[in-house]
Amino acid sequence: MKNFIIGGVSALALSAFAWSASAESIVLGAAVSQSGKYSTNGQHTMNGYNMAVERINANGGVKVGDKTYTLEIKYYDDESTPARGAELAERLIKQDGVKFLLGPYSSGLTKAIAPVTEKNGVPMVEANGASRSLFNNGYKNLFAVLSTSEQYLSSAITLAAEQATAAGRDPSSLRIAMAFENDPFSQDVRAGVMDDVAKYGMKIVIDDKLPKDLTDMTPTMTKVRALKPDLLVVSGHSKGAATTIRQLSEQNVYVPMLAMTHCDSADIIGKFGAAANNTLCASQWAPTLTYSDELMGSAADFAKAFEEKYGYAPPYQSAESAAAVEVFASAFSRAGSLDQAAVRDALASTDMQTFYGNIKFDAAGKNIAKPMVLYQVQDGQLKVVAPTKWAEAKIIFPRPRN
Repeated sequence: MKNFIIGGVSALALSAFAWSASAESIVLGAAVSQSGKYSTNGQHTMNGYNMAVERINANGGVKVGDKTYTLEIKYYDDESTPARGAELAERLIKQDGVKFLLGPYSSGLTKAIAPVTEKNGVPMVEANGASRSLFNNGYKNLFAVLSTSEQYLSSAITLAAEQATAAGRDPSSLRIAMAFENDPFSQDVRAGVMDDVAKYGMKIVIDDKLPKDLTDMTPTMTKVRALKPDLLVVSGHSKGAATTIRQLSEQNVYVPMLAMTHCDSADIIGKFGAAANNTLCASQWAPTLTYSDELMGSAADFAKAFEEKYGYAPPYQSAESAAAVEVFASAFSRAGSLDQAAVRDALASTDMQTFYGNIKFDAAGKNIAKPMVLYQVQDGQLKVVAPTKWAEAKIIFPRPRN
């Protein structure tokens, strides 16, 4: 049996060790969207969690003190509704006796669940709640492996400024259009964009809120056609990303630069083909990055194994979800105990590299060790174009007209 070392702490199983029906398990609870508007990303989240659990168990499980445990996850469907998520977190803790939680999908759901886990002293490692407002409440039991939301599209503003300068144009002359869902995550992305726009002195000519059902952006498209902004930035999770590409194409609306969140989870390449080309896509992770760990191997190794298992390339939501399970496994080993306070303290001291990236938490529980990246869809492929340190291709700018 292969030895499993995670986070620099040995979690070896004796060579004669084999799992049995009576083997003890550490149960992680998770209320994740299996229905409702976040169901697509909820499935990506669950696939990441499940892949990490299966890999950990296959490699000897987790050594905690002098005992070795398997991991398992108890799921409930939060129906993409914050109130339901909070109710199910309470159920997992109070009725099911779960002592450790994995996060839901989305900042809104995480924001609903975090007060429940905090009140009950339950450590939660989350991978899909990036809103910076989550980390202004003094929570001691919330840990996020992903970069926070204000960073998502800031690199797009910087990239636009760089392209303007290279063309002999003052970045302050750029005109920006924005369309954001009215949820905690997207509004925090907007705040980050606003900060960067102000830094360069750019002008915002459109500042729209997406409709609640995220299915029709015609009012925004009409303004873009009339005002001709240099850059359109959009954040509306996977449904908003799909609507943006579809309606830009259907309504023949042109913008020189388009930057969005959730391109890969929306599968804009698979659904829209050439219409998706030259879109800039914020991402927490890319399989071309050089991160690695002993459990998953390299980022590319994870991507290959994931696609073999699930039949599609992993969006970053799946990668970060798998990393959240790795962090929990590391903390259990380092704590040497399943006492919640001891595990919480071990989580707080995390400093490790995973295939997903470096993970180190500040006092508020944010990961301060990993940057965002920016893809561009080029000939049907996602290519990292920013930051320059990680770039594998040069940006195509301006976007060619159809």
